[in-house]
Amino acid sequence: MEPLHAGLSTILDRIVDRAADNLRIAKIFIQMGLDPNNITSDILLNRLQEIVLANITLANMFALLGATFFVATLLMRTMVPLRIANMCGSTFFVAFGALSGNVATFLLYLLLLPINALRLRQMLNLIKKARVAAAGDMSMEWLKPFMTERRYRHGDRLFKKGDLANEMFLTVTGKFLVKEIDVELPPGRLMGELGFLTPNKSRTATVECIEDGQVLSITYDRLLEIYFQNPQFGYYFLVLTSQRLMENIARLETIVEHQQAERPPATDDIG
Repeated sequence: MEPLHAGLSTILDRIVDRAADNLRIAKIFIQMGLDPNNITSDILLNRLQEIVLANITLANMFALLGATFFVATLLMRTMVPLRIANMCGSTFFVAFGALSGNVATFLLYLLLLPINALRLRQMLNLIKKARVAAAGDMSMEWLKPFMTERRYRHGDRLFKKGDLANEMFLTVTGKFLVKEIDVELPPGRLMGELGFLTPNKSRTATVECIEDGQVLSITYDRLLEIYFQNPQFGYYFLVLTSQRLMENIARLETIVEHQQAERPPATDDIG
């Protein structure tokens, strides 16, 4: 083992000696307090160890922990754990800035803390309300903060069957008619949600305004953004739209049964 160790040490000494011939590297050695003309691998390693030990302070430990959390955010795919890791990293950098006297670092990460906390709270509220909605509350009121207001007058057409679909609506006031199945939509109902799920993003029905009203709209791109921020939202939205679809199927089955009940019974002619 000793000859092997000696051989490795000799190789490292040659590498360090060659590096010291480079003017830039020689300047770095001088800044480290080393003599470029009299340097070995052992001297370099001992000096590096001294520098590391001299810089192990509470402030630098906080900075190291903060950097670790920020690197972790790059590996996260969903928004909630990313926000939590970001807040942890910001907290450690705030401590580093306070202990080291770095005012810029202290103020920057102190400002990031409430911003991340606010975004985290919004996302957690969205998840909570989505769970409530999936459990039976079909109002979709929890989506309102992400939607924009739009008004329609009697006779206005919101969209026509076969049109390209790029947004979903939530009725607030007024009445709207789904022409193909002759169903009125009162306030608090979704319109155009099925277009979000169809492969060709096309409208499955025509909706017209039959009483002046107000709706809230949200683009499918915004829905996708919310989904990618938290995939759980996608599951709950799928549950909600599936329930809407089942309601429509049940309504059509009722209409068919009613029509069949009104149809006169067939009679066999004799003769």
